[in-house]
Amino acid sequence: MTNKSTICYILLGLALFCKPLFAVPRVHHALQVSLDPSGQKLQVTDRIDLASRQQVDATQPANDHQGRLRFLLHRDLSPQSITRGVSLKEIGPISDTGPLIEYQLSMPEDQHHFTLKYGGKIAHRLTTLSESPGRVSERLRGTISEKGVYLDASTGWYPYFPDALRTFDLQVELPATWLAVSQGEGPEIQQEQERNIIRWHETSPQDDIYLVAAPYHLTRKSLDGIEAQVFLRQQDPAIAERYIQATEHYLALYQSLIGPYPYAKFALVENFWESGYGMPSFTLLGPRVLRLPFILHTSYPHEILHNWWGNSVYIDYQSGNWAEGLTSYLADHLLAEQRGRGANHRRTALKRYGDFVRSENDFPLTGFRARHTTASQAVGYDKSLMFFHMLRRHLGDQAFIEGLQIFFRENRFKTAGYADLKLAFEKAGGKTLDNLFQQWTGRNGAPRLKVSDLAVEQVGDGFHIRGTLQQTQRDAPFPLEIPMLTRLTDGSVSQTTLTSHERETPFQLKLDREPQQLAIDPWFDLFRQLDQAETPATLSRLFGSQRVLIVLPARTDKGMLQAYRALAQQWSSGYDDAEIRLDSELERLPQDRPIWLLGWNNRFHPGLVTQLSGLPFSLEPDGISLADSRYSTGENSFVLSQHNLNKDQTMAWVVGNSAAAITRLARKLPHYGKYSYLVFEGDKAQNLLKGEWPITQSPLQFSFSKDGKLTEIAEPGPLISMPE
Repeated sequence: MTNKSTICYILLGLALFCKPLFAVPRVHHALQVSLDPSGQKLQVTDRIDLASRQQVDATQPANDHQGRLRFLLHRDLSPQSITRGVSLKEIGPISDTGPLIEYQLSMPEDQHHFTLKYGGKIAHRLTTLSESPGRVSERLRGTISEKGVYLDASTGWYPYFPDALRTFDLQVELPATWLAVSQGEGPEIQQEQERNIIRWHETSPQDDIYLVAAPYHLTRKSLDGIEAQVFLRQQDPAIAERYIQATEHYLALYQSLIGPYPYAKFALVENFWESGYGMPSFTLLGPRVLRLPFILHTSYPHEILHNWWGNSVYIDYQSGNWAEGLTSYLADHLLAEQRGRGANHRRTALKRYGDFVRSENDFPLTGFRARHTTASQAVGYDKSLMFFHMLRRHLGDQAFIEGLQIFFRENRFKTAGYADLKLAFEKAGGKTLDNLFQQWTGRNGAPRLKVSDLAVEQVGDGFHIRGTLQQTQRDAPFPLEIPMLTRLTDGSVSQTTLTSHERETPFQLKLDREPQQLAIDPWFDLFRQLDQAETPATLSRLFGSQRVLIVLPARTDKGMLQAYRALAQQWSSGYDDAEIRLDSELERLPQDRPIWLLGWNNRFHPGLVTQLSGLPFSLEPDGISLADSRYSTGENSFVLSQHNLNKDQTMAWVVGNSAAAITRLARKLPHYGKYSYLVFEGDKAQNLLKGEWPITQSPLQFSFSKDGKLTEIAEPGPLISMPE
């Protein structure tokens, strides 16, 4: 899930495609649009008002750029000026593959408005982007079709002036059963003969203008001056009501945390392909996605929050996309924290970074533009999330919240970057944050921690714990504020913070009672590389690897083998090096790469089962027992993962109950990467069980008691509680 901002850098993959001869800070469009879905065409009249025009290239002679402006438009729309004294000249395409043409306007220097007419066909196809093995996303540059309409700045459906923000009045004429959606206030609906006329208005500066249309059924409800809207392709009052209730719930949460909601409405809009986009004042979710029961309290609040971060405080992409990490922290992470699962969420984020990011695909937060692979997501979402968490711990909750509010208040409907975030949090915290921002947003890599020379000794009536904290990564040391918790014999917990800037930092903890346990960063408050022993074996270790072996079962029926082979081939395209072999072709398994074992009859599965000894699992003649429940292979598919610490090798065993189930597992399993084990039911592979193996050891937790047991220490409360 992501915000669908269309700043030109991210849209076009180009470093500013054109340098406008005049900066136009504000443009107003009065757009009259007629849509013909069956013909895949539109006709547009656009009256454009320029709020101001400021010469930006004083190095050129004045007569070289007298009264000229440049904009982008789709190659098939043939624009014409219908304003006297205003002429157009086609400069040419801005790339070899994209549909955008650059045009130059010539007009009197004192001219501030003009009208363009244009029209034509827009019909781009969905493209597939591989993010990691088995995991793909679909992208659409824009289209007009009988299934629906999707248009944004990357389509070039309206004159796009680089470096400008825009306001608009939008009138759309379309078939009588259709509705059009855009950001801002609306829709005003007027019926004329067999056509609908829909109007939208937005007076706050926008970085894009969206136009989405389809045969929608609209449900709307006023919530204290903000309208909640649901646009569904088929009437479903129950789903509409659930989304309206969730909208009310999360608008209240984020207004109390950050500040007033910046738009007149928030709308759930059903897309005609599977997507999860957040636009200003609405989200565009695919038909399957929006009906998943967990989406209401995972992805949906994430998209609502984007209306503060990314869709009203806009992103300065050239200095790094901060909005995905901040939104992930205050949506996905905050909701986990409210359920008492904040530490687990952070551990998962750190694990994803460790599983998918390597030196060759790592980059600093200032280099993140948008997610295009799971590795880039692990940096731009997960590392960024952890940066904001460390910033919160550094400042304290109250100053962190105040910083959020200052940042929103001072940058609303402006473009902002990390420098603006730093300034806001410095105002809130009353201290400089130069080093913290430079180290964590401007550097690659992550620290790796180790403790050496640990000892406990009694000194007089008290006790001392001595040791050395080491940063063992190859890169230079990071500035760290390391939480250290000590559980004493009376059950109380003492907490201190160790500041580390060096390779080795000696520490000494003075206690008035005997310690039972020392835990270093037990709640995963630091961005760091996790030790393998701190996390369970999960599927992401295999999906994040560069090379794997996929072993097929020779002793199975033809249909099942074909399904397993299709799964293997589908996943193998996402690896740098993937080898697919039958188990009958191998004498033994290699130890230099992760391994997928496919099939109940795979002859190598006993070795994996042996490694699961001591975990809540047992193998039976026709099924498995897992987490106190029994599952038969005739009705259920299952996945089990295991990591051998001695060999540093991860394996997973995938067993499908039918060829149809295996086909669905090929698509589903890459989305379950954080789990150790999974059970699915029937041919449709409906998930029945998911979980992680328990952690039995950690190199950063130490027991001083005779029985050697470690007791979990409860994590702190959430940043903000859910409103009643």
